[in-house]
Amino acid sequence: MKSFGRLIGRHLLCKRLSRLEPSAPYTCRRLLFASSIESKAYSDFKSLKSNLSRIPSSQPSKWGPFGGQRRTMFIQTQSTPNPLSLMFYPGKPVMEVGSADFPNARSAMNSPLAKAVYGIDGITRVFFGSDFVTVTKSDDASWDLLKPEIFAAIMDFYSSGKPLFMDSNAAAAMDTAIHEDDSETVAMIKELLETRIRPAVQDDGGDIEYRGFDLGIVKLRMQGACSGCPSSSVTLKSGIENMLMHYVPEVKGVEQELDAEDEDAALTGQMD
Repeated sequence: MKSFGRLIGRHLLCKRLSRLEPSAPYTCRRLLFASSIESKAYSDFKSLKSNLSRIPSSQPSKWGPFGGQRRTMFIQTQSTPNPLSLMFYPGKPVMEVGSADFPNARSAMNSPLAKAVYGIDGITRVFFGSDFVTVTKSDDASWDLLKPEIFAAIMDFYSSGKPLFMDSNAAAAMDTAIHEDDSETVAMIKELLETRIRPAVQDDGGDIEYRGFDLGIVKLRMQGACSGCPSSSVTLKSGIENMLMHYVPEVKGVEQELDAEDEDAALTGQMD
C-alpha cells in the first residue's frame, strides 16, 4: 500500500510539472520507471526473506551465502618455554588416552594429522596431547607464515572424518602402565610420573616417557616442546628429580635419554 501511495503521489507531481515544462512527460516516465524498479526490488527482497525463514534455526546451514563451506573451528594457540614450539588447541579432544610424539616425518606416517602438519615446510616435530597439538619449527622458519598453514591442516583433518591413527594399536604408548612384574619402587615411580609430573609437563606442551630404572637412576625421555627446550635440563633436575627423590628414597637421580633425532638436534645446537 505504501508503494502504491508513492506511485500516485509521483503521478500527480508529474501532472503538475507538465504544466510548467515541456519535457515533463519524459520526467514522469522516468519517475514511473524508477517506481516500478523499487517495487520489483521490494518484492524480490520479501521473497528472499521468506525463503530464508524456512531454514530451521536448530539446523544451521553448512554452506555460506556465497557457496563456500563454513569452517566453524576456533583454534587457539599458546606459547611454551621453548620458543621453537607452539601449542594449538582445536577445541576438540586430540588424544583420548596418553600422548604421542612424532620426532620426524617417518614416524608420522601412521597419523593423517601428523603427516599433514609435516607436509608444511619448516616443521621439525609434532606432538599430540589430550586436547592440544604441539608443533616445533626450525630456527629459520617464521610463525607468521606457518600458523595459517597449520590452522588449515588441523581444520581439514577434523572435517575429513579420518581417524587420528591408521593403526589403533600404535595410538598411545602406555609407558607408565604398572605391570605385575614391576617392583614396588618402579610402581611408585610410574604413579608419580603419571599423576603428579606428567600433567605439569603437558601444560607446557610436552611430555615425558619412562625408559627404565637401574641402580637408583630413573631414565626419562623428553617429548614435544620439552625436547630441545633450553630449560628442559632445569625441569629435569630441579623439578622431576627433586620430586622423585623426595617421595621415593630409592631414587638417587634422573637422567635424560636421547634418541637419534634428539642427539642430532643437540649436536646442531652446540655447533650453532
